[in-house]
Amino acid sequence: MSGFAASGRRVATVSVVVADYDQAIAWYVDKLGFMLAEDVDLGGGKRWVTVAPGGGQGARLLLAKADSESQVAAIGNQTGGRVFLFLETDDFSRDHALMLAKGVEFREAPRHEAYGTVAVFADIHGNLWDLLEPKR
Repeated sequence: MSGFAASGRRVATVSVVVADYDQAIAWYVDKLGFMLAEDVDLGGGKRWVTVAPGGGQGARLLLAKADSESQVAAIGNQTGGRVFLFLETDDFSRDHALMLAKGVEFREAPRHEAYGTVAVFADIHGNLWDLLEPKR
């Protein structure tokens, strides 16, 4: 492991560039059922805003408001059109139906792959996600 402790490291937070803090918070909380973990005023219009899946499992998302032309240009296209994040579930059918009922835009019908059941959806800005129930 090149000297790094295998158990002492993890990806804890991933930054997502957003247009507006409050709109993004509302979308992640209302549409995906995430919890607002932190909302700290940093001054000058900046905030440290993190959301996390209900139950606090998995990485947090840092909702980072765009503040430059290049950041505004990246909103909704942080990975050049590829799936950006993977939301794992233990019950695909339940969560897919709930997300549809809450107005989440799925870009495809659910499909069964060798690794599990999956469907691509878009977040508030168009970043692509997989809703995924892995095969166990």
